[in-house]
Amino acid sequence: MITLTRDDGYLLSTAPERLDLDLVYHWLSTDAYWAQGRDRATVERAFAGSIGFGVFRPEDGRQVAVARAVTDRATFAWLCDVYIEPAARGRGLGTWLTGAVRDHLAEFGVRRILLATRDAHGVYAKLGFDPLAQPDRWMQLDNR
Repeated sequence: MITLTRDDGYLLSTAPERLDLDLVYHWLSTDAYWAQGRDRATVERAFAGSIGFGVFRPEDGRQVAVARAVTDRATFAWLCDVYIEPAARGRGLGTWLTGAVRDHLAEFGVRRILLATRDAHGVYAKLGFDPLAQPDRWMQLDNR
């Protein structure tokens, strides 16, 4: 587990007991375009099988952001469910959170992290993420 604190007091933690899954469920199921309608049990199973990252505000410790890494902790990870609550956006929390995920996964030796985004390419590009160089090699099975 990791705990990091920014100069302005925001705290990042991977401690599962710190995640407010009620709040995360609300964010994902009602506001995140990729997860709208996701049920609570699915959110719980997804976080139980992943590394969850929470960001907490300095004033009261309330959670304001989340991310999840699905990984074998050796070679590969999928970064997903990155969400910053609207009132906390514009403070660089998404960049900080994503950088912390990237750096934490690097400690395991993970060399490839994939993600999908509709609208945050600039945030991820600042941290070294690029469009797939060989999209003709990648395939998917999408049963949504």
